[in-house]
Amino acid sequence: MKAKNVLITGSTSGIGLAIATAFAKAGYNLAFHGLEKDGAQIAAKVGEQNRVNTFFSSANLLEPSEISSMVDEAASHLGVLDILVNNAGIQYVSPAQDFPINKWNDIIAVNLTAAFCASQAVWKGMKAKSWGRIINISSAHGLVASENKSAYVASKHGLIGLTKTLALEGADFGITVNAICPGFVKTPLVEKQIIDLAEQQNIAEADVIQNTILQKHAIKKFVSSEDIAALALFLASENASMITGAAMPADGGWTAQ
Repeated sequence: MKAKNVLITGSTSGIGLAIATAFAKAGYNLAFHGLEKDGAQIAAKVGEQNRVNTFFSSANLLEPSEISSMVDEAASHLGVLDILVNNAGIQYVSPAQDFPINKWNDIIAVNLTAAFCASQAVWKGMKAKSWGRIINISSAHGLVASENKSAYVASKHGLIGLTKTLALEGADFGITVNAICPGFVKTPLVEKQIIDLAEQQNIAEADVIQNTILQKHAIKKFVSSEDIAALALFLASENASMITGAAMPADGGWTAQ
């Protein structure tokens, strides 16, 4: 069977890299995306280690035209994209009354609008093949809210709404669209939050982790990137052909409360 082609945004670090590595190990060709200076080298290394074809893009997700070009270039290198994982995301923490409008606009653009633009760009090819998978990495914050994260929570709630709408539109064309809603994963973004909170509260980082970061997890552990990757791999499989429009928590029991 011919290997399928996957585009994963934000895939040169954190959750995205774990997802990319899992897909590569399963034999999928990969279009990587990221802003790391060594992103092309990361993509090439994963490809060589797993004997799959890779492509790398450093597209600016704030620019819809660059997203469209990224999809076109990835398809030119790998073939029509079968699977899209909208993983890239950014965060900023501030009370709503002080939230900078430029930060709001950037978070909505990267976390939500970029996912729409990428989905729109791959849709025609998936529809023509009567097969496609779009997997959106939302968050537990796509299901519940926390204070001081107005833009992030709004973007991740919006991403679940987009997921449901696209699932309905893709149902007649073999395209499934689902969202994964992780709890806290120890990514560089979360590690920065830990450092910032420790400084603000003048307490040890270990106390921030247990008393603030993981306070809402029923299971007092970070969710692993590998767990998220395994769920994404399942949603891309034929075994998940009847799952669409779902927002699937992987949050240590956070949203069970």
